[in-house]
Amino acid sequence: QVHLVESGGGLVQAGGSLRLSCAASGRTFSRYAMGWFRQAPGQERTFVSAITWSGGTISYADSVKGRFTISRDNAKNTVYLQMNSLKPEDTAVYYCAADRNFSALVDEYDYWGQGTQVTVSS
Repeated sequence: QVHLVESGGGLVQAGGSLRLSCAASGRTFSRYAMGWFRQAPGQERTFVSAITWSGGTISYADSVKGRFTISRDNAKNTVYLQMNSLKPEDTAVYYCAADRNFSALVDEYDYWGQGTQVTVSS
């Protein structure tokens, strides 16, 4: 079992930055791939970024490449999403997720946090 809690969301102007954190419970955090997803009102949850347990493989959605950076600190049981050059279209609830397998698919992930709101004003 993995329990996930996101933090770091908020309101920011376009062009600004935020860093999201996702703290995980459980001693086996380092064995899980971690993903970030987002869901805007009235839309489906979509992939943002994912990282393998070792950090050796990372993937990004095309819409965030070059602006967002995922990282993890297994000693702190935490995964991060640094978001730079934010745009109004990045506004959404951001969720972190954990799974044994590295994937960009929502349905592949077994464990989810409660989400944190990110709002980017124009």
